[in-house]
Amino acid sequence: MGIVFAYAITLFMVDGFAGMALVAVLAGLAIRASRVPVRLVLRGLRAVLFILMFTLLAHAIRINPATVALVRLGPIAIDPDGLRTGAFFAARIVLLVLGTSLLTLTTTPVQLTDALERIMRPLARFRVPTGEIAMMLTVALRFIPTTAEEAEKIVVAQTARGARFDRGGPVARARAYVPVLVPLFVNLFRRADELAIAMESRCYRGGLGRTRLNQSVMTGVDWAILVGGVTIFVINGVLL
Repeated sequence: MGIVFAYAITLFMVDGFAGMALVAVLAGLAIRASRVPVRLVLRGLRAVLFILMFTLLAHAIRINPATVALVRLGPIAIDPDGLRTGAFFAARIVLLVLGTSLLTLTTTPVQLTDALERIMRPLARFRVPTGEIAMMLTVALRFIPTTAEEAEKIVVAQTARGARFDRGGPVARARAYVPVLVPLFVNLFRRADELAIAMESRCYRGGLGRTRLNQSVMTGVDWAILVGGVTIFVINGVLL
């Protein structure tokens, strides 16, 4: 998590393609070391494909540009400098999505929440319920795929009853999803109530006196990788 945090900060510090290329090389090495299939890592780019296209076109398209245009269609043209700027920001988004998705692909939700609880442990002196916050994060991450599966089932059921979600403009399509959202939220609240009853029946009392089956311990190799990775990213962000 520390390396990913430094990685994200570095992406917003670099202001040239040289620094961005070095970050891309480091991200590629991390993907290779993680042994995660590349197609799984690239799957996260589907959700931001529209943002990438919008970012590229918003910087590249000019109306009656004063400079030389690569392509011109009436008053609308593609400016070379704008295209270069759009490609730079689009590459930043791509690398940011790849780096953060690699963390979630290589780390389980339980490990992530345990790490967050350890990071927030100093706040317990100020009576901040770090254990309860970690539990809420664990439950939220756990039910993301369940919620997506329930939403898909409701969409299929509504489609079988004649509902259409691919007609009309954006407003009409948004209204078509209202019959999906209502039963989805009802199921979520019912599931949350059942989970609360189950936890109370098992005498759950928050993080007080809680133990763990597997204890995570930072080794010397872990500290070396953390310090080395953060140092490389900081130097890259400052110099490039």
